[in-house]
Amino acid sequence: MAAQGGEDVLALAAQWRAAGEEVAIATVVETWGSSPRPAGSRFAVSASGRMAGSVSGGCIEGAVAEAAQQTMRTGAPQLLEFGISDEQAWAVGLACGGKVKVFVEKLG
Repeated sequence: MAAQGGEDVLALAAQWRAAGEEVAIATVVETWGSSPRPAGSRFAVSASGRMAGSVSGGCIEGAVAEAAQQTMRTGAPQLLEFGISDEQAWAVGLACGGKVKVFVEKLG
């Protein structure tokens, strides 16, 4: 996964979409405490499993990619929350002491 800037991720996602692939974009919308990536960081996922960008430096990308696949199937956006007090945060590797909210939406 390349830690590309937000604009690069959107450009790549647009290329995938133009080639006929379904694509979802995940964006960090809020952080608290120690967070590996700032608000505005983006992660793109294609239906075929291609990925670009980062929302956590690798801690939660697997869980976010799964949510992105679901969003592509249903069309319904999701607001995901991960944090140190959340058991899911430990399960996905976010043990850095912070919290993060990630918005996942299908690219139209």
